Amino acid sequence: MPQKDGYGVAGAERGPVRAELERRIRDGEISPDEIQRRLADQLDKLARALKDRTLSSKKSALGWLFGARRPAEPVKGLYIYGDVGRGKSMLMDMFFAKAEIGAKRRVHFHAFMADVQDRIKAHRLAVSEGRAKGDDPMPPVAKAIAAEALLLCFDEFTVTDIADAMILARLFSALFDEGVTLVATSNVAPDDLYRNGLNRALFLPFLGLLKTHVAIFQLDAPTDYRMTKLDGEELYLTPLDARTAERLDRIWAGLRGGQTERPSSVTVMGRTIALPRYANRAARFHFDDLLRRPLGPRDYLELARQLDTIVIENIPRLTVAERNEAKRFIILVDAFYDAGKDIVISAAAPAEELYDASTGTEAFEFDRTVSRLTEMRSHAYRAHGPAAALADSAP
Repeated sequence: MPQKDGYGVAGAERGPVRAELERRIRDGEISPDEIQRRLADQLDKLARALKDRTLSSKKSALGWLFGARRPAEPVKGLYIYGDVGRGKSMLMDMFFAKAEIGAKRRVHFHAFMADVQDRIKAHRLAVSEGRAKGDDPMPPVAKAIAAEALLLCFDEFTVTDIADAMILARLFSALFDEGVTLVATSNVAPDDLYRNGLNRALFLPFLGLLKTHVAIFQLDAPTDYRMTKLDGEELYLTPLDARTAERLDRIWAGLRGGQTERPSSVTVMGRTIALPRYANRAARFHFDDLLRRPLGPRDYLELARQLDTIVIENIPRLTVAERNEAKRFIILVDAFYDAGKDIVISAAAPAEELYDASTGTEAFEFDRTVSRLTEMRSHAYRAHGPAAALADSAP
């Protein structure tokens, strides 16, 4: 009889997520963690339910005979939350890779909402031009998204934008009606989403809807695994003095790879973002040029798409009076982290001391930014990014 573990799961019966987790433990890539094992089993259970729904849908051709598409039967998703560095993203990525469902999408939340806003605008334009009917864009937008992906995975789910907050309940009500399953990771419990946000009472219906359609799993593992992988790469330079300036110039020379720097630009939705110093898919900015300007998630996502490395110099200590700058910095780091790209920084203080504020959403979320900046200096992160290629090509 196969030996069962503490959760009643026999080795031969383990799903692909749990099997991959155990392989990484055996190979010494990660340390054993019983809570991570429990989450892996939950994700495998969800993967089986999605697979069963897919098989069931294929067996029933009645809808297709009559030319109608019935929304898929809903499968309850999963909302995973816990402190930074506990392995949430790692496990969700394992699940996404192993899930046997063709229509799936893993996307940065800001990019997803930007796409939703574009679809809403396109529908309203079509209505005004007589190419579409209906005043409410949510049903057709949700139907189009569901046709592309019945499984949506969001890493680091967070809500800070009031425009997003106001449409989430209607958007996800329509998506769930279409049979979409949501899996998300977050640093906060659902009840803490959009904490202290403007008009938060209008956001609360989304929380009720979310709790109905996802199971809640707290990943409170005792170790911050990101912090165990540091290899001391100096891509975050402090304080702002002559020695730091010299070191930054040396790093920039390496990034240029012998190319002559020049001004360039990136175009986003008809707007132009100037790149004052550009070479070899790397751009160098002064803090004021990048983070005191009214740029948003779409701008930083496009920079992360077009650049391999971004250098930000002379970042000052930020106070609560500069919460907009802090928010932009959080979004920029998220965009480059999610794209697997590199950030080189010179700053007035260490990352954990950079934002001097104890209230507001930005103060709450800056811990994630600090953790991500730390991980981005590690060998494990950089071995798969452009910095590794730069190191290999250096004379």
